[in-house]
Parts: sequence; structure tokens; C-alpha cells
Amino acid sequence: MILITGAAGFIGSALTWSLNTQGRNDLILCDRFGTNEMSAKASWRSSAKWKNLLGCRFLEFVDREKLFEKLHTEPWAQQIDIVLHIGARTDTTETDTDLLFQMNTEYSRKLCEWAIDRGARFIYASSAAVYGDGTLGFSDEDALTPHLRPLNAYGFSKWLFDMWVLEHGLTDKVAGLRFFNVFGPNEYHKGTMASVIYRSFPLIYKEGKIRLFESHRSDCAHGEQKRDFIYIKDVIQVVQYFIEHPDSNGIFNVGTGQAHSFNELAQAMFLSLGKEPQIEYFPMPESIRAQYQYFTKAELAKLRKTGFSGVFTPFEEAVTDYVKNYLVSGRYLGTQ
Repeated sequence: MILITGAAGFIGSALTWSLNTQGRNDLILCDRFGTNEMSAKASWRSSAKWKNLLGCRFLEFVDREKLFEKLHTEPWAQQIDIVLHIGARTDTTETDTDLLFQMNTEYSRKLCEWAIDRGARFIYASSAAVYGDGTLGFSDEDALTPHLRPLNAYGFSKWLFDMWVLEHGLTDKVAGLRFFNVFGPNEYHKGTMASVIYRSFPLIYKEGKIRLFESHRSDCAHGEQKRDFIYIKDVIQVVQYFIEHPDSNGIFNVGTGQAHSFNELAQAMFLSLGKEPQIEYFPMPESIRAQYQYFTKAELAKLRKTGFSGVFTPFEEAVTDYVKNYLVSGRYLGTQ
């Protein structure tokens, strides 16, 4: 039996769908649906989290605030042999550090201890936000982690849990996955935290243009800020690998190992819709300039060393699949 936290969210619901396609319905889903305030304020297609689970099959849904009570009282808790801890407060602009520490660090610690005590496989979501401005590079070797300096409180909360895993000698017992810039269907509820592809789609589709942040560094032209964008379907294959290989443990990057600029992203979107590119640039809000990552690219040697040999979807192909097969129609993974 598999416990999935953050199961109604972007990555969690995608994993639920994927496991269902493999015939696994023995799933306990944990999350909180919320009131959809973020989506209503910031999303062009206001989509509640519950829609991510349409078409999915599972045994029980548990409110995240009641999870630990259920783990000590429900008979099904004794049957859990895999924990996919994907749930977190993922707002990179959140300023309540106490909240982030409680939800992203302490909650993770308690669940990890529960899993280890019962001999269950524990796979958790970390983040590329731990790398800060990238000055020290993007190596997931353990020796680098103590020297990393995240740029925001969200990255700090994720770094704290990675450090807890390291300091308690658990890298041979659990698998931590540092997700880079994930995009794809089922992110529709995320509002301002959704990918640029999702947030830019309506303007491109209706008016044939896209608006991107200006660069505020002399060594980087407008729109040439780069990210390691990874498609949700590729994230799924990496997580599935760690489910199937319980002896592969440690903290690993989950990206493609390639960096693409936002200009390239825009070009791919226009191409997928058969439109001529029209890019406008506007100033980055001052509130996020000090926290903005101008470049990310995952080093994948450690992941490949485990034996993972999966091939990642080429960037333009991934963007095209997302735009044409999901955004145009508003489809979700579980309803296809």
C-alpha cells in the first residue's frame, strides 16, 4: 500500500494517475483541498485542486491535519510499505518562515521517522530552490549541501530537511528528490506558482503575444534567464524508478540536465500553436529580484549512477504536448 501526501496537488495527483494506469489502486491519499483562493486571484482558468483527482482511484482520502492520528489508529496504516511525501507549502514568496518550517521541515521529519520505524520506503520531494543563486553549482553530492545558501524561506525549509536527513545518517535509508522546474497538466490550481507556460498560454492563444521578465543583470539579456525545465511525465518516470528500486537511496537532482531560456520557451509555445513570435518584456517586481534564480541546470551523474537510464522528453516536444493536448482543451491527466 502506498501513502501519497500532497496527493491533490500537481505532482502528487500526477503520481496517483500514473500508479492507477499501472493497476495500483491501493493508495491512501493525503492533502487538503483548500478554498482555491490562490487560483481564483491569479489564474486565468480558476481550477480547484479536487479536479486533479477526477478519474483517479484510491482507498481513502485523509486531511493532512489528521494524518498522524490516522497513522496510529487506522488498520490500513499497518499495510503501508511506501510513502511518497510530495506535500509541502510550495509558495516561494511565502514570508511566514514559521509556517514553512512547520509544514516543510517538521512535518517531513515526523513522517520520515514514522516510515523508518515501520520499515516503509520513504521518498520525499526536495527542491532545486536549495541551490540559491547557483554560485556553488548544482551538484547533489552530499558534501556540498551544508554550504548551500537558499534565496528564500521556502528553499531554506527544504534545505533544513535535507540537512536533517544528512545529519541523522539516513541517506542509505530514504530517497530525496530535488525537483527542478516542473511543468505540465494538473498545475492549473497553482496560480502565480504555476509554470510560465501555463500562465502565459491565454495571452499567446488569444492575442498572439507573451510577456516575460526583463533581466536586471548586465550579463544576461532580457528573456535569456535559463531554467532546467522538466515535464511532469518525466518526473513520474524518475519517481517510479525509485519506487521500483528500494536500494537506491540518497538525495538526487530531478531535472533534465539541460537549461533553456525563457525566450526558447516562448518560441516553443508559439511554434506549437502555429503563431509568429511576439515577445514583450516588463520589469521584474522589486519584491522578488533578490530571490530570483537566473540559471539552473541539474547535474545528473549521481542519479545516473544508480542505474536510472530513462530518456527525458525533448524540450520542444514536451512544450508542444502540454500546449496542444492539455492547455488548449483544459484536460487533466486523470481524465484522458
